[in-house]
Amino acid sequence: MEIENLTKDIRNRAFERKKDKTPDQVAASWYNDDLTYSGVNKTLFLILPTPGCSWALGDAGGCTMCSYVSDCTLEPIESEDILRIFNNHLERFPLDEEDEIAVKLFASGSFLNPYELPKDARDEILKTLVNLGNVKEIIVESRPEYVTENVLDEIGEIVGDILFEVSIGLETYNDETRLNKINKGFTCKDFENAVNLIHDISDNKGYNFKAKAYVFVKPIFLSEKEAIDEAIATAEYCESVGVDRLSFCPATIHGGTLIERLWRQGAYQPPWIWSTVEIINTVRKTVNIPSLLDTSGFGSRRGPYNCKKCNKELKHRIISSNLDQSIIEYDCDCKDKWLADVSCSDMNFSKTFNKHVPLY
Repeated sequence: MEIENLTKDIRNRAFERKKDKTPDQVAASWYNDDLTYSGVNKTLFLILPTPGCSWALGDAGGCTMCSYVSDCTLEPIESEDILRIFNNHLERFPLDEEDEIAVKLFASGSFLNPYELPKDARDEILKTLVNLGNVKEIIVESRPEYVTENVLDEIGEIVGDILFEVSIGLETYNDETRLNKINKGFTCKDFENAVNLIHDISDNKGYNFKAKAYVFVKPIFLSEKEAIDEAIATAEYCESVGVDRLSFCPATIHGGTLIERLWRQGAYQPPWIWSTVEIINTVRKTVNIPSLLDTSGFGSRRGPYNCKKCNKELKHRIISSNLDQSIIEYDCDCKDKWLADVSCSDMNFSKTFNKHVPLY
């Protein structure tokens, strides 16, 4: 497929420029309030050292908007090193035993893929968190192909009745967009199978498993209006197939990606912040599952942008609304420009189907 060949070529060029990183340099952690299933609680975020996403490292070249693999080692890491680094970061935070906390584990890929995170390291990390006694939720990320009955059973035997959420980058309900514009490599059916398995094994074995979907806002080759409509439709689809929680991820321009190449050529622009507000406000009115909106890159040259007057204020309001799931109410002069963009963004679209991506 042309999109795969192009994405892989861009990825390989980025790898040639990449500076080597040690496992210690790859890892990161921070601690702040976040919305959990039981309300607003302290949440520990841990980025684990891994070789990187297998999908991005493989022949398909990865997703058109993501460069997280460039922040990884690209080489397997011994379990002993992963556990040493994990424990060092865990010790950085004075976790009060009386506080109920959630822990989000990021692997810059799939936590459930044994190549990226060896099983013995995975199991030891989960056992350590369980033994802390006050961890009430554990959240991980994975592609759907690694969500298997065997893996979920192994994890369930360790975490018991602790809430365990598997977050999957669905991105969109539209298979055409996901396969040919994002290059995700799986279908809605694959996603639904993973969600159903998470719930079925939870119900049958008495575990407390949940499924979350990441929704990508404004893939390449979508207009502003199409991006808004597709994100809202994706939220409605997710609720219909049993997803427990949503997280919207508006596009930012990552280096060494197809989306960056289009952006540099003036053929792509991240969504307006107004578009993300329209999406989250609509979804919170029409969809009955919690929805979060990521504000990474807001107000920057490579991220969602309104105007200098309202960028920062809207970012703060969105962060606050994530905690209480409220509707965001705000106005600014630049909103008229956004409305004009949305209403006119499809006017010059060709009706001719593009067979090729003219970027070589």
